[in-house]
Amino acid sequence: MMRGGRQNRGMRRMIDKMGLDMKEMSDVREVTIKTNNKEIIIENPTVTEMKGKDSTIFTITAEDYSERELEVPMFNDDDLDMICDQTGVDKEKAQAALTDADGDIARAIMMLEG
Repeated sequence: MMRGGRQNRGMRRMIDKMGLDMKEMSDVREVTIKTNNKEIIIENPTVTEMKGKDSTIFTITAEDYSERELEVPMFNDDDLDMICDQTGVDKEKAQAALTDADGDIARAIMMLEG
């Protein structure tokens, strides 16, 4: 156990030399990391914030986390804009039609026009 204490002191000295102000954030209940196709949810993490001159570094430590796959849309904003231009509908209606058409732009346009 004493060895860990020495390592922590050494780490603290190194952080001080780098000019970082380090503090633990005690009131963090959850951290969510979002990517294009999934979310990583970390419950009750230990979060340390290190502030420097030009940036802030967060370290997150947790015993467990969960992942949730996200539904990746099969279309982008350009597709929606094209449907809106062709049919005169708003983006919400264009998105709903494109979802119903499984991403098929021509079919979505026909559904909205017909």
